[in-house]
Amino acid sequence: MVMNYMLSEEEQLLIETAKIVANEKIKPVRQYYDKNEEFPWSIINELAKADLCGVYIPEAYGGLGKGIMGLILVVEELCKIDAGIALTLAATALGILPILLFGTSTQKKKYLPDIAAGKSIAAFCLTEANAGSDVTAINTTAIQDGDHYIINGNKCFITNGGEAQVYTVFVKTNTDKGLRGISCFIIDKETQGFAFGKKEHKMGIRASSTRELIFNNCKIHKDQMIGHIGAGLIIAQKTLNYSRPGVAAQALGIATGALYEAIHYAKKRVQFGKSIITFQAIQHMLADMATEVEAARAFLYSCVRMIDAKISKRISKESAMVKLFCSEVAMKVTLNAVQILGGYGYLQDYNVEKMMRDAKITTLYEGTSQIQRNEIALGLIKETVINE
Repeated sequence: MVMNYMLSEEEQLLIETAKIVANEKIKPVRQYYDKNEEFPWSIINELAKADLCGVYIPEAYGGLGKGIMGLILVVEELCKIDAGIALTLAATALGILPILLFGTSTQKKKYLPDIAAGKSIAAFCLTEANAGSDVTAINTTAIQDGDHYIINGNKCFITNGGEAQVYTVFVKTNTDKGLRGISCFIIDKETQGFAFGKKEHKMGIRASSTRELIFNNCKIHKDQMIGHIGAGLIIAQKTLNYSRPGVAAQALGIATGALYEAIHYAKKRVQFGKSIITFQAIQHMLADMATEVEAARAFLYSCVRMIDAKISKRISKESAMVKLFCSEVAMKVTLNAVQILGGYGYLQDYNVEKMMRDAKITTLYEGTSQIQRNEIALGLIKETVINE
């Protein structure tokens, strides 16, 4: 029996559509893209044909208008088969969220329709070599020059880097104002003075492009600023509050896929004259894996329902909780899946070793598990103060 989360017919249709794409288009090529570290443009085209690229984008801009819930349902389903390929969609959502949340009507009309149609993808550009968990340490600057800004500096570990057409970039517009000196700009790929550096070779999510961005006197018009000057940190924080459930969905999809692989293998693998799924040790491992996966799903769906319903403006604690929980479940479940498959689980011919590699990044990007715990604790402290 499958848990009933009372999804609407439209939400169930999204899942079925994503499942078809995942099984018919992604599954046959996932090992190829992982081995060759090639960006999966052909799959983006398939997602566009299935009308999934704009699942979270409002209908007014060509999307399906299904909110964060629609996004996480699709991402989860795709990640059951391949998280690296699915990341092209999830990372684009992260990159475009600053425009969705804080952009002007003109900016939304300019960028969102092409994203929804799958004609372009986006990237979120915050991290630098010395600014990972500490966002305030960024050194990339934007100096005003009349109606323009001149940007100089480097970004690293940028998902979709080099492939995306649209980049939301966080820079310092005033080095003396600390937290209030950070601003956010939209930068198009072909902008003069904007180039790409090293492509990273990663343990997992190898179909996803991770690149260095280089800004050398990159000149952009002031109209490319998102929100107002000095609002960059608020934009980044609120964007991550909305996007971290997307990472949780990636983790949940990976964990679910690994659980399925482990069950399938345990049924057909014979040792000592019987299927290993009849062994109590294996049964207990699978029982724990299934329980953790279902708990993660219930947590994620309830959290996203709350976010989409706009019940509260304060969602940072819940967003951090669900990202932390689902990502750590993914690590435990994929590790146990490899264990159940034994020596075969360690081979690239079987999918669980890749799932374990892919799962690790969900505990790292968009804030490590330690940073999520900081966010959760801060939320608890604020709630305690308010309620006293």
